[in-house]
Amino acid sequence: MEKERVQRYVANLEQVMRSTHLDLRGTMIQFQECSQRLSMERTVPPGIIIDIRRIYMGIHDQLTKIRGIHQLLENRYKPYYRRDHLRERDVSEFGILSKKLYSRFESMLQEIEANGRLKDKEEDSEVCTKRISFEWFRSRENQLILLGNLRGLYELDYIYKTGPGVDVDRKQRVIQDKLRSLSLFVLSGEGGLIDILQSRIRLREYDIKERYAKDELRGALTHLREISAAEVEGVIKRYMDSREVPKLKCLLLSIQSQEDLGKQALGSADTILREMTGGEVRTLRI
Repeated sequence: MEKERVQRYVANLEQVMRSTHLDLRGTMIQFQECSQRLSMERTVPPGIIIDIRRIYMGIHDQLTKIRGIHQLLENRYKPYYRRDHLRERDVSEFGILSKKLYSRFESMLQEIEANGRLKDKEEDSEVCTKRISFEWFRSRENQLILLGNLRGLYELDYIYKTGPGVDVDRKQRVIQDKLRSLSLFVLSGEGGLIDILQSRIRLREYDIKERYAKDELRGALTHLREISAAEVEGVIKRYMDSREVPKLKCLLLSIQSQEDLGKQALGSADTILREMTGGEVRTLRI
């Protein structure tokens, strides 16, 4: 009983560490974009300086959280803990890169102030959160995770089996052929049915789901191998009871890059969903 309790506790800590790592990846993307914009601006609004400092503190907090959990697991629960060397490398590189970018930011700030490039009036909206692509999720955190997963789609951990008859070169071939993708999905129907579906759907490490409206559930499924539209539709249908299918609409969109989020077809998803009938499952390739 005690062993099971410890295993559950360790599993919870590992989940927190994985979640924080994904958050950190998204925050680093935001930090790099802000830093890049600072170097390109001829006149710099004070808002971007505030944002960079705020984001850097967020990165520091996330790194501290991950390292603290890792140290606890290594020191007290090592027999129950399996190290993730790729994540450790990621965290180490993010720490080095964030310090390098922030040091560069401080040097540039001195130059900016000396050259009088600071704007007197602060921008009305946050500088680094301007919409540069279609926002599938309402939650800023989920949208950043989505962008991070797309940017690092071919760097995510690839889990595959080895053994007699298994093609050990499959991983390399999949990466070379760029067969990885994400499926965005939206399920629409009565609030009670969406409640049931939300409780049934079990996500993997790189998947996302979001319930923003009473009658709608959105999400993103990450595919680390080639997958057909029929397979994705099958995954969604497995969560539905046959009696529920006629009352629900499901729209799926297959994407492979951040550039896909800027395509016009994605912006028409809501219109297409409204025109669909109950029980219909439709897949769009962006």
